[in-house]
Amino acid sequence: MNNPIIIAVDAMGGDNSPSKVIEGISIHSKESKNIIYKIFGNKNIIEPLIEKYKISKDVFEITHTNKIVEGEDTALSAAKKGKDTSLWLAIESLKNKEADAIISAGNTGALFLISKLNLKMIENIDKPALSALWPSKKGMNVVLDLGANIECSKKNLTDFSIMGSALLKALFENEKPKVALLNIGSEELKGNAIIKETYQFLSQNKYKLFEFEGYIEGNNIMEGNVNVIVADGFTGNIALKTAEGTSNFIISEMKKALTSSIVGKFSSLINYTNLKKFKNKLDPRLYNGAILLGLDKPVIKSHGSTDSFGFANSLKVCEKTIKGNLIDQIKDNLS
Repeated sequence: MNNPIIIAVDAMGGDNSPSKVIEGISIHSKESKNIIYKIFGNKNIIEPLIEKYKISKDVFEITHTNKIVEGEDTALSAAKKGKDTSLWLAIESLKNKEADAIISAGNTGALFLISKLNLKMIENIDKPALSALWPSKKGMNVVLDLGANIECSKKNLTDFSIMGSALLKALFENEKPKVALLNIGSEELKGNAIIKETYQFLSQNKYKLFEFEGYIEGNNIMEGNVNVIVADGFTGNIALKTAEGTSNFIISEMKKALTSSIVGKFSSLINYTNLKKFKNKLDPRLYNGAILLGLDKPVIKSHGSTDSFGFANSLKVCEKTIKGNLIDQIKDNLS
């Protein structure tokens, strides 16, 4: 048997934790084998949940701590709380090679800062980038940066193209990465100086890992003609929040329309299967699990408000990044 994958889990971060975290582990452990979960948090709360969700004692170990990083903490105040919070201990286990990846649904700023304090950057990468999966008509997109860097240089955007492509290959090994820069237009002269410089550079320098497809506008992200979409963190974060808000609005309004009248209820019964497929396509829990790329170890951020099903999906992202040798792929392609 191959060595087990070890995932360090900050059990105390995010809404309704540790309950959703432990239930998420239970869901994931039933679907995936040869995984060990190193759980960090208050064992007096966690152990009854382990029993409740009937998790085998062979797949986990608990490191007890009463200290946690709160959602309202600043990144700096979270770091100053010391090295015995559940988040710090989880990241430290990754630093000490006691785990293969770390996941938290907690404070995003704290996760970034404490990760950067404990872990090294990949050589020749200047800035980390937050990336995530988005659905498209033809499969899945990797989109980055989603908020880690407000300002980026040509080199940063080029690095993001490489890292995002390596992530796509790690998650979906049969996919050929096709990179595009998120811009206000598809014409070569559109955009600010940095994005135009990056366009010129990527057009003139060919990479074995990906094909460069030029610019993409926000309304074409879901078309699926490209699958790695690169932006600075300011632009990417706005695009992400807009997409999330639009998705929630559509689902909410459709639910109202189909439950507000007898005709609507009858229509929903007739079209139940199709409506369920449509809702699932937009369900953000299916795409939960953002990856902080650029560090020499996998750091995964689960959405703080997701439920146990969403957390289980982010654990699946952890598993895939390790099995797909994400960090080695990035290093190989940077060289």
